[in-house]
Amino acid sequence: QVQLVQSGGGLVQPGGSLRLSCAASGSIFRVNAMDWYRQAPGKQREWVANITNGVTTNYADSVKGRFTISRDNAKNTVYLQMNNLKPEDTAVYYCREEISRASGGYYSAYWGQGTQVTVSS
Repeated sequence: QVQLVQSGGGLVQPGGSLRLSCAASGSIFRVNAMDWYRQAPGKQREWVANITNGVTTNYADSVKGRFTISRDNAKNTVYLQMNNLKPEDTAVYYCREEISRASGGYYSAYWGQGTQVTVSS
């Protein structure tokens, strides 16, 4: 079994910062790409950021320059540092990790439980 547990999030004023974490545990051989997604009320889930196994990062235009994705391979954990938050960043944020459970095995996508981020004065 593999489980992704998210932490962080909460209520912050515009211009503030938050840091999200997502830790994978269980029967894990290797973690490939890690992503963050978000879903605002009444909207579809959208991709936010990605970090590859080789630590190349990619960002949605809406968060570029404000959000930073990073990873700790020893802990199978991905982070999302969010600075200069705006009301339009309000959403439930989800992590996603591509995980192989055995040497030579295929990768499957696993999702975190989601965490609420609310940006409001």
